[in-house]
Amino acid sequence: MFRELHGRDRIRVEPARDQPLRIDATILRCRDLALLWGRRSPLRSEFADGNDRLVVNGGGPAVAMQFGREIPLGPGDAIALAGSDRGTLTTVRTGRITTLEFPQGALRPLLRHRGDDCARRIPRDLPALQLLQGYVRAAHASESIAAIGLPPLAITHLYDLAAMAVGAAREAEEIANGRGIRAARLHAIKSDVLARLDRTVALGELAARHRVSARYIRMLFESEGTSVTEFVREERLKRAHAMLLNHAFATRAIAEIAYASGFNDLSYFNRTFRRRFGHSPSEARAMR
Repeated sequence: MFRELHGRDRIRVEPARDQPLRIDATILRCRDLALLWGRRSPLRSEFADGNDRLVVNGGGPAVAMQFGREIPLGPGDAIALAGSDRGTLTTVRTGRITTLEFPQGALRPLLRHRGDDCARRIPRDLPALQLLQGYVRAAHASESIAAIGLPPLAITHLYDLAAMAVGAAREAEEIANGRGIRAARLHAIKSDVLARLDRTVALGELAARHRVSARYIRMLFESEGTSVTEFVREERLKRAHAMLLNHAFATRAIAEIAYASGFNDLSYFNRTFRRRFGHSPSEARAMR
């Protein structure tokens, strides 16, 4: 059934003989890109549909084959398989997998050596691959994308990030650095800030964690018409506002909510809250 639904004789799956076939995945298809993420049991996939692929192995050891080469992959490693030649991927344990499918060889024109860049291990610690995975996770978590599909700009960014991970041609690299890489870095930095909203956000430490300069981070936020400070304040206010409207926090004092949201000065919190929402924190709680 899976072959008929997904492969139509151009993508063939062969389950491991001693284990049942189990695939729990989401497939999102757009005209210029298909995105698959999920878990699968050990199996061998064979591709002969003319589409380029970038596959991230999120499980145990795996082996890819193309152009007469056998390429072992560790957990977190990735590989690009060119649509110009039959390729296979064999996983030996149940695990997560993410695949970006580029129809009719659409990825190869962006690569430095066209097809020769494919069928080579992409190490899991490659910065471009990490940015790509973060961008895909954001797409996976977005309810709007799940409902209506990837917007054209997101597809463009994924092409940029995939080309950089595999080996972009000079022109494609220059474009990606100003477009897809920038967007993915900004998303990763924002996610980092949101995970630490209740703590002091030090620009130097943020830059060190993401291996960029503080000036570069300021430039990223300025490109959106804001700053790191303004972004942090806005997100802290939104978190506090959501907590005040949530019955689960009804017994917590407003000062506790302010501190939990990252504000250390209660009078400053009250002033900025009223300026942002047009009412005080206590009035917001009364609206609940």
